[in-house]
Formats: sequence, C-alpha cells, structure tokens
Amino acid sequence: MASPRRVGAETSKTRHVLLDGVEQLMRDEGYAAVTYRAVAAKAGVTPGLVQYYFPTLDDLFVAAIRRRAGRNLDRLADALRTQPDRPLRVVWEFSRDEVTAALMTEFTALGNHRKTIRSEIAAIAKRIRKVQLDAVKKRWRESRADDGDLPPDVLLFLLTGIPKLIKLEEGIGVSTAHAEVVEAFERYLDSAEPRPGGRKRKRKSLLTTGGRRA
Repeated sequence: MASPRRVGAETSKTRHVLLDGVEQLMRDEGYAAVTYRAVAAKAGVTPGLVQYYFPTLDDLFVAAIRRRAGRNLDRLADALRTQPDRPLRVVWEFSRDEVTAALMTEFTALGNHRKTIRSEIAAIAKRIRKVQLDAVKKRWRESRADDGDLPPDVLLFLLTGIPKLIKLEEGIGVSTAHAEVVEAFERYLDSAEPRPGGRKRKRKSLLTTGGRRA
C-alpha cells in the first residue's frame, strides 16, 4: 500500500509566500495566469517546491481561498466589534475593498470552471453573509425601523452586491452611473448611521427618495 504523499506544513513561511504569489498573479493577470511555474517565479523557488506544498492546482486555489476568507472574516469581525453602531457602513466598506473585490471576482470566475472551487466559494460566502446579516438585523431591531424602508436581507444584498457589480462592469470598461450609485448609498448611510464626531442626518428611505437629497 502506497504511503500518503507528504505536503508542506500549513504554518510554513514558505507556504504563505507561495499563496502571496497566487494572490498577486490573480490580481494582476487573472486566475488563468496561476501555474506552478508562475507561482514559483514569483516566490523565487522551483516549481517542484510549489507542488510539494500543493500537489494539485485545486489544492493551491483552495488554500488561497481559505486563507483570504479567514483574513476577511477576522477583519470584518474586528470592524463590527469596534464600530457596533455602524454595521451598514462596515459592511459597505468591507464589500468595496479593492483587493478583496478583485480576488473574489477572479475566484468566482474560476469557480465557474472548477466544481471544487465553486463549492469552497459557496461555503465561505455563506459564512461571511451570515455574520453580516446578523449584524444588520441587530441594528434593524434596535432602530425599530418602521418607515417602509428596505428590510435587512434586501439591504444587505444591495450593500454587498452593488460593489461586486461595479467591479465586474469596470473590468469591461463600463462605468455608467457608478459614481451616482455610490454617492446615493453614501448619503443613505450617513442618514442611517452617524460618522464618528458627526451628527446623524434625518433618516431617508431608499424606497421613497431613490437615494436623492430631500
């Protein structure tokens, strides 16, 4: 009976350097540019060493997704903990983070072609969405919103979905109404949650005002 193939330790510094290379390649050139040879060149090692840590390319991608997801969840939890009165703003800014948006766009595109990657992304997305939705629902209950505004799950979808759509459209050179949409949501968030040291504006409903100034 053959012995299980050895792989590099998950705590290894080299492993993290390799995953850094994967992220850089995906941000700069897209997921199709990620090969053993390309990752090795980024890290200054041999392709054989990359394969020692990650026997298959799916192993490499899954490891990159899990590491990025863990970091994102830690960052999100920390922001929600330090800004408990501003969960909508936290979720909006988290979703608009350029590095995260660019990587998740590439991972999602990759998932369209690899079932293993698609399943991993779906599981992680559900974990992050649950943390976000719990925070938004808590704020909703505390604010006792009864002005006909968007319910928490719908608002969360917009807060997280709009930045993704903007990123996708920018990738093909489309920017129509992007600035206006971002400005409208910024105004809405300012009316729903005060900035540090600022005064809370009168609440405006996205449904009744379309995000415009009253």
